[in-house]
Amino acid sequence: MTRQTTTAGRRRWRAGLVAGGVTAALLGGSFAVAASAHAATGCRVIYSAPSQWPGGFTANVAVTNLGDPISGWQLSWTFPSGQQVTQAWNATITSSGGQVTATNVSYNANLGTNATVSFGFNGSWSGSNTAPTSFALNGVTCTGSVGPTTAPPTTAPPTTAPPTTAPPTTAPPTSTPRPPGNPQAIVDDMQPGWNLGNTLDATGDNLAGSGETSWGNPLVTQALIRNIKAQGFKSIRIPTTWTHHHGAAPTYTIDPTRLARVKQVVDWALAEDLYVMINLHHDSWQWIHQMPSNRTTVLARYSALWTQLAATFRDSSPKLHFESVNEPQFANSSGDAQNAQLLDELNRRFHQIVRGSGGNNATRLLILPTLHTSSDQARLDELASTFTALNDPNLIATVHYYGYWPFSVNVAGGYRFDATAQQDVIDSLNRVQNTFVSRGIPVVIGEYGLLGFDRHTGTIQQGEKLKFFEFFGYHTRTRKIATQLWDNGQHLGRTSFQWSDPELIAQIKSSWTTRSGTAASDMIFVPRTGGITAKTLALNLNGLTFQSLRQGNTELVRGTDYTISGNQLTLTASAVTRLVGNRAYGVNATLHAHFSAGVPWRINILSHDRPVLQNATGTTSAFSIPTAFNGDQLATMEARYADGSNAGPHNWTSYKEFDVTFAPNYSANTISLTSTFFAEVNDNAPVTLTFHFWSGATVTYTVRRSGSSVTGTAS
Repeated sequence: MTRQTTTAGRRRWRAGLVAGGVTAALLGGSFAVAASAHAATGCRVIYSAPSQWPGGFTANVAVTNLGDPISGWQLSWTFPSGQQVTQAWNATITSSGGQVTATNVSYNANLGTNATVSFGFNGSWSGSNTAPTSFALNGVTCTGSVGPTTAPPTTAPPTTAPPTTAPPTTAPPTSTPRPPGNPQAIVDDMQPGWNLGNTLDATGDNLAGSGETSWGNPLVTQALIRNIKAQGFKSIRIPTTWTHHHGAAPTYTIDPTRLARVKQVVDWALAEDLYVMINLHHDSWQWIHQMPSNRTTVLARYSALWTQLAATFRDSSPKLHFESVNEPQFANSSGDAQNAQLLDELNRRFHQIVRGSGGNNATRLLILPTLHTSSDQARLDELASTFTALNDPNLIATVHYYGYWPFSVNVAGGYRFDATAQQDVIDSLNRVQNTFVSRGIPVVIGEYGLLGFDRHTGTIQQGEKLKFFEFFGYHTRTRKIATQLWDNGQHLGRTSFQWSDPELIAQIKSSWTTRSGTAASDMIFVPRTGGITAKTLALNLNGLTFQSLRQGNTELVRGTDYTISGNQLTLTASAVTRLVGNRAYGVNATLHAHFSAGVPWRINILSHDRPVLQNATGTTSAFSIPTAFNGDQLATMEARYADGSNAGPHNWTSYKEFDVTFAPNYSANTISLTSTFFAEVNDNAPVTLTFHFWSGATVTYTVRRSGSSVTGTAS
């Protein structure tokens, strides 16, 4: 999910651990309009934090202009608990201490009367995560009503919500279409699936432009859809955001050009005999989340959109499926009970509209999500109650899975796919299986991956991510749960049709049908100087048998080059000596362990010395440590003050977040510390950094911040 910077075109980061929401009351206020001294002013702000975990949270902000149109906006507030923004989307956010300012980006600068702009961010917190209660738009505090003007407007802005659009009451035709078949068998046949992410769901759009390319991906082509089929995928999820593609109340008429474009892509996919899923995607956090305080309007808009979509696709192939809403969430609710009631109401309204529209919609498979698409048991139970009440056999449940959060983003020491990360996969899937699959309700994991991929796929070390996908693929397959890979452009080239990481996609594809052998690591480190000894690596056989060890096309000799004892692979000293050659820093040789099934496991043989860091000076916005990596690779970093307490963001752990607070640059021979890290470092308080490398080496380093200046001292 490319959601990592404060520029536009970044998809929202889903929190891997949902620990409850934080909301602020409905706020409003007057604001100054630079374009006219006579403008009526007024606005409303809704702030919500639907996802929270130890030390971090995701927040959404919706700003509604109740006054005259404006061009260019800034929203400011103060965090009462000293929270810090770490990443943002749909706005550029700057902060100084607790003071925060969000500024429009190019595509959402204009706010018409009664128009709403939404943006979001990820943040860090410690102690408490109290929501801000006061906002100012363009320098004027929000109060929720339209302020006075120097010349009264000739017409007052509307103050009442549009009427609710009633769901259709037309009965299905007397000749009811044939049911699509056994839903579980269909879900089995949907496996594997792929997401056309950051494309038709991109929010940088309006009625004057397609917006399809606003998040950096090219226009979808029929050739791309055909390639998805050729790659072996059997279903495609087409996330679609409608926020900027329909007219005003009460009809909310969808822009016909946009609707035709979505139908074109859907028809391309159906022509390739793919199962297809469409939905209301980022609408969830752009306006549907306002339902607790604006139920009538949200239901009217939601109903109108699904009424039109149901009519448009009424006679489309049964292989087209509808998903009611992506990652549903609610701001300013009273808690879990109200959240459950609101989502149940949305899902029931969706079901009523689609079923009542007749045609193939009378029996079309419909997909209903849990709150936040979470696999927490309480959320699963809530959705199960909706399924029981609807009593419709042609329904599918959906959740999303992005891994155990510390592993998924590489924070809190979670840089290995260890027993804890593995158990999180098993526990989540067991809950889903026991709640739905075992009761005859099929499940699709509509998105899966690792959150760190939104920065780049190297946030998670290669071997560790390969083990995750192998493990996840096996445990979903054996539980009869279909999966759809989240791809926002970071995996498959949309025009080259080449995978950015062939080794990763090979592991993913293999997991669709079988297990693969892996190992404790994909690296064996050999000191560059001194005597060479035998090296042992623990294999994860995963129910398979070891068959051979090869270097290219050459098979190594068992007994001479290596031995196998149980799951222990040992390279002899003579083989290691030959493989490292002149012992140049870095990878000297690459081996592949072959098993009785699946893809081989790559093992890099590296020569290394202990990394060396040098003194440095810089600023909080630009600080890099000159580093001789000497063939080693950085795994993680700890930060502590002199008294042993944790420094920097996520101060509940000493281990900082990879790429967010620090990042290695192997070509430049540096380790950078980010402004995000220094924003939560005490002034003039020495911080001891401990860098952990994959060889097992640790190197300490001291940094001291004085205002915006930083000095670094090697130990």
